[in-house]
Amino acid sequence: MNTIIGIFAKPLGYLLVALHNIIGNYGISLIILTTIVKVCLYPLYIKQMKSTIGASAISGKIKQIRQKYANDKETMNIKIQELYKQEGVNPAGGCLPALIQMPILFALFALLRDPLSYIQDNTILIASHESFLWMADLSHPDKWILPILAGIATYISFSISQQSTPQMSEMGGMMKATKYVFPMMIVLLGRSYPAGLSIYWFFGQFLQIFFNLHINKLRKKAELERSKGRKGNR
Repeated sequence: MNTIIGIFAKPLGYLLVALHNIIGNYGISLIILTTIVKVCLYPLYIKQMKSTIGASAISGKIKQIRQKYANDKETMNIKIQELYKQEGVNPAGGCLPALIQMPILFALFALLRDPLSYIQDNTILIASHESFLWMADLSHPDKWILPILAGIATYISFSISQQSTPQMSEMGGMMKATKYVFPMMIVLLGRSYPAGLSIYWFFGQFLQIFFNLHINKLRKKAELERSKGRKGNR
């Protein structure tokens, strides 16, 4: 896993150095780098969410098939595959985009936490100690403001994401607890890691809020088209 992270972290590191050489401000360079990564990953995220939404939309029908053919596994699998084909849903469609995104995001996290482990450039060492806004040194943790902002952005992003897959909001226990626990973890981690990492996480989640709002629009559009399709078939 470390090798895979290193493959992605090194080019991201040199891109960060290049941005800093052009802009001359480490904080702004981090924001631009985060934006570039999030925008490049957005098409994959859209594909993943479309697949998830499609699978969620037919989950009721799949449940009915499982109940009807509970004693005939072979027929049950055939009927489920036919349903996927009929609805144009790929059950594995959300896996590949997620698998591609994960090492890139992990690499960016690792790079900002410890940049010198991936790029041998004194520029990044000097830049990581620069001041930005109220923070005197981005290599040191910001104890409250950024971590709290990052936690709030994470909570809002997670809440909107749940709206794009209504089944998630109907789940109890662990899923509902995650909505509150994960942002709190982000706050605690943000108070321990370099402020540059908190900038990445806050701004990344800030962008994700708008991405998720767009996903919700796509979901509503897809539901409307499905509803029209069902009425047309009657």
